[in-house]
Amino acid sequence: MRTGTANLPLHGGRAPPWLFKRMVSLAEGVVDAVIFERGPEELLRRLSDPFWFQALACVLGFDWHSSGTTTTTTGALKLAIKPEVHPIAVAGGKGRAGRKAPSDIEAAGELLDLSPERIVELKRASRMAAKVDTSLVQDGYSLYHHVLIFTEKGSWAVVQQGMNESYARRYHWLSDRMECFVEEPHSAICAEERGESVLDLTSLYSRENRDVTLDLVRDGPSHLLRYTGQRTLFDFSGPSDISAPLLRSAQKKDLTLPRRHEVLPADLGEDGIRALKLAYEIQPESYEELISLRGMGPKRVRALALISELIYGAETSWKDPAKYSFAHGGKDGHPHPVDRETFDCSISTLKEAVENAKLDKREKYDAIRRLSRYIGEDPEGQRCDLCQES
Repeated sequence: MRTGTANLPLHGGRAPPWLFKRMVSLAEGVVDAVIFERGPEELLRRLSDPFWFQALACVLGFDWHSSGTTTTTTGALKLAIKPEVHPIAVAGGKGRAGRKAPSDIEAAGELLDLSPERIVELKRASRMAAKVDTSLVQDGYSLYHHVLIFTEKGSWAVVQQGMNESYARRYHWLSDRMECFVEEPHSAICAEERGESVLDLTSLYSRENRDVTLDLVRDGPSHLLRYTGQRTLFDFSGPSDISAPLLRSAQKKDLTLPRRHEVLPADLGEDGIRALKLAYEIQPESYEELISLRGMGPKRVRALALISELIYGAETSWKDPAKYSFAHGGKDGHPHPVDRETFDCSISTLKEAVENAKLDKREKYDAIRRLSRYIGEDPEGQRCDLCQES
């Protein structure tokens, strides 16, 4: 079930060290509170909700359109969550750190006493989430950030992000809500704008195309050469789905091309044919297994999808699947500079409340829970009963 969408316009700037240090401390307090109150699986559920994730980023010191909201928030969580203390861990990160997710999973998995089989499953989940959002959701955003958060029971969530020339797009996954990696797997996809023509092979509408593609590969790639490498532009004719012909020959003969179909040989090529031969030899049992094979990147997946649609009529979805608030000020001074004293008070108050609650001294913790009832109602100048400050 997709929980919603969030628009993410961005501007530049970096979190200064003094602020990031506080972000980590406050993130630890929030994590402790959620785990104490509802358990680690609830934390995963909330992180997979784009609105809660965005609210968390704002509480940690980001304004709603700051650059780095995703990367810095997950970076703070990775430092705040300690698998030797918490029943949960964070793997991956931005750029090179994202590529270290498998080793992070192994190291944290040992601390959480996960079985070797469960660690293998988590590594596969990390790899498949990245593969799907690279190859099956072809929306023009290149992944540069990948984080997998997992519990001692093996449940997991993924928060990863891609960029195009102007905007960021964030992808949320949650294992408890996902039935299949290749069909409607996301809990949410957050984007600033929706693309007009996005190949979404994870759509339910694309199921037949996935089935036909799998059959094509399992039947062997040799017959595919009839549709690749031997055609020219002049092999195409017929009604066009565009308002004017793309090209006219010297004889004034109209050449028309479908709006969505590229020239296929450029997508497959010799390396692509070799990858298909290897896939044929392996005989994958499912589309999920097919796209997990080495060499099945976005161009080859796209080419096979187009062949399946063009020749066999197995249609695909071309609809883009993409569908807070200040607490302590913003890192760039908007809408007001971060109040360090208030920020530190929030950290100490929350941590002290959680520790006392664990010792059955819940007064301060329960008071924090009740604060939401009174937001905006206290008169100016009233002293805070929690920290004894104005």
